[in-house]
Amino acid sequence: MKRYLIALLAFMGCLSANAQGRGIKIAYIDMEYILDKVSDYAEAKNQLEQKAGKWKQEMDAKRNEITKLKESLQAEKALLTKELIEEREEEIAFQEKELSDYQEKKFGPKGELVSQKAVLVKPIQDQVFTIVQDLAEIRKYDFVFDKSSDLTMLFAAKKYDISDLIVKRLGRTAKREKLSSKEVKKLDEEEKAEEEASDPDKIDKAKQLADKKAARQKAIDDRKAAADAKRQAALQKRDEQRAANAAKREAAAAGKTTAKPATTTADPTGGDDTTGDDAAPKTASKTATDATDAKAEKAADAAAQRKQAVEEAKAERERKLEERKQAIEARKQQAAEQREAAKKAREEKTKNSEPAADKPATQTTPPPTNTEGDD
Repeated sequence: MKRYLIALLAFMGCLSANAQGRGIKIAYIDMEYILDKVSDYAEAKNQLEQKAGKWKQEMDAKRNEITKLKESLQAEKALLTKELIEEREEEIAFQEKELSDYQEKKFGPKGELVSQKAVLVKPIQDQVFTIVQDLAEIRKYDFVFDKSSDLTMLFAAKKYDISDLIVKRLGRTAKREKLSSKEVKKLDEEEKAEEEASDPDKIDKAKQLADKKAARQKAIDDRKAAADAKRQAALQKRDEQRAANAAKREAAAAGKTTAKPATTTADPTGGDDTTGDDAAPKTASKTATDATDAKAEKAADAAAQRKQAVEEAKAERERKLEERKQAIEARKQQAAEQREAAKKAREEKTKNSEPAADKPATQTTPPPTNTEGDD
């Protein structure tokens, strides 16, 4: 525990020292996960587990044999001499010592299981360490941890896990021996592309660029929407102004019609015409205004007629639907009345068809007189 504390303190010191310079780059691996993904190791591990299972069976058989010896000694102890009892106890102790030695030999800290597992893991570990060093040099990692080791990791972000990348490299290392130089070159290019695609720093930079691009596009869209809204408001204001001007012209034309002069012809005494030389331009302007107003009125009348036709068609549909609904209700009411009448007729027929014998007889004779009371 003290050793881990010292290592942690040293690590924190390195972090604080490097933090003053550049950003610290950290990655981690899971050696157990990597070993499980290697097919050769999985197969050898299975064989080793089968061998360990056989060792456990042998130990269980030996343990059962010792148990039987103890039970036999306990059952026969009253019939045996002291020398025989001591001899059997020595035999049991010897077999227990053999069992303990066998267990230590197979499953102890320096036993066959641990040593064979170390022999099995070491080649893969060497390859993993080589790959980790290469990746650390390429990606400029400051620290690479093993998640499955004794060093406790309270939290580890998935994006800093390079275990899958190492598994892929291990698989390609096995294939590399069977490939030609051209295929090896292609494989190296694929590895480089995958490393760049899985580099968390590059992924973060790409995400930041994508976010900035999305923000710029959103700002452009917002500005465009604001410009469209402003243009739409201007168009609406222009239409409203045109409608107001048309209304003013209509009102002015109506006023001129009511206040028309009494005569527009020349004076019979030889005086000047009341309209003067500018009568023709005013007449042309009034004619154009009247034509525009006539077109507007015609269009308004056509729109009103279409609207009225639509409303009349809608009212006709609603009227027909209401009539159909009333007819359906009337048929339902008539059917209910017919059923009720048929039910009453059946009840009346049943009542009239009852036999006369079922009716109570009418008492015509007086009840007998109680003569006991007179006595």
